[in-house]
Amino acid sequence: MGKKKIAIVEDKIEEKAVEAGVVKEQKPSKRRVDSGVLYVESTFNNTKLTLADGKSNTLAWSSSGSLGFKGAKKGTPFAAAKVGEALALKAQNLGIKEVKVIVKGVGSGRESAIRGFISKGINLTTIQDKTAVPHNGPKPPKPRRT
Repeated sequence: MGKKKIAIVEDKIEEKAVEAGVVKEQKPSKRRVDSGVLYVESTFNNTKLTLADGKSNTLAWSSSGSLGFKGAKKGTPFAAAKVGEALALKAQNLGIKEVKVIVKGVGSGRESAIRGFISKGINLTTIQDKTAVPHNGPKPPKPRRT
């Protein structure tokens, strides 16, 4: 069932169940930003999302590991979608209306992280792929002598 959260409001005690992987309620932020940049880094083992303003100052971030996913589950599209939804809630508190997306990496959570983010009603202006492509890489080691 999860942990219990006890809050005292006007001499009443309320108990709320806090589920694992659900973002806690946050106060609205004092800082207001209209548009931002969403950086999606998707590897085979994890998915990280960073929300920045136009000057590349980080406003909020989230990853599948920070939401409680462990091991191989961190690299799944389901975990990436949950990360996108969690970061979208933080973005709404900041007042962000539209984002530009920059994707990096070859993991399975690339697309589902973006879908989870826009499911909360934030508009997408552009999607840019900055995945590094090796140009044959370093020279391989010589064969071992016997």
